[in-house]
Amino acid sequence: MKKIINVVGAVIEQKNYILCALRSPSMSLPLHWEFPGGKIKDSEYPEEALIREINEELGCTIEVKWKISETNENYDNVTINLSTFFSEIKTGTPFAYEHEKIQWIHKREPNSLKWAPADIPTVEFITKNM
Repeated sequence: MKKIINVVGAVIEQKNYILCALRSPSMSLPLHWEFPGGKIKDSEYPEEALIREINEELGCTIEVKWKISETNENYDNVTINLSTFFSEIKTGTPFAYEHEKIQWIHKREPNSLKWAPADIPTVEFITKNM
């Protein structure tokens, strides 16, 4: 039986641009783009985990607004359950502490990046609905 890892990602929008994070060469799925976030700890609600992860990864505080999607992506020995949430920056300026880099991209152009498979349903939602 595959292990299930529950993770969260933030779709952070400012002035029609969304924040994207490039996975570093040392991460799994190296040099794929994703929405920043991370693993949910056993004692956390998804929204709490997302606030914590964004603070750790980007050095800013967010407010989680609403859930966009939930998807499962199967890999060799693990299933990733990703929930993404529309979020807004409350304080701070994002900085790539863990990723290769971060980039603001117009919300109509996310298909120009090579995304991690679990993030693709959220990309599709953004291009059709935001």
